[in-house]
Amino acid sequence: MTETYSGENIFAKIIRGEIPAHRVFEDADHLVMMDIFPQSRGHSLVIPKAPSRNLLDAAPDTLASSIRVVQSVANAAKHALEADGIRIMQFNEAAAGQTVFHLHFHVIPIYTGTQVGAHAQLRADDAELATMADAIRKAMI
Repeated sequence: MTETYSGENIFAKIIRGEIPAHRVFEDADHLVMMDIFPQSRGHSLVIPKAPSRNLLDAAPDTLASSIRVVQSVANAAKHALEADGIRIMQFNEAAAGQTVFHLHFHVIPIYTGTQVGAHAQLRADDAELATMADAIRKAMI
């Protein structure tokens, strides 16, 4: 059985401005921010503002608009950070590895010869996150 969405999750609080974040991009429907516990340099998150736990209960229109933002962020991150590839990840329910129960997509730049780290292991430097957020934002324009 799937639980119901809670507006008290950390991403909902970030969207509402209750918790700070390194914002890359924001419009009426999405927030893109840097992951503070990245698996790779430039790891960002695309978060639809519409309330849903994950892909399983999200509205089809939310999913359609979100994947366009994911593609835009992926292209911008690859270019701005000179990544060799991009990994897109998305988890649905705890058994699949989801830890924040608000729909989100991981955009993870991949660099040849550099191993991807484990998630939530090391907190990134805020100055570096701000610099990367700015570089990705500029590449999205």
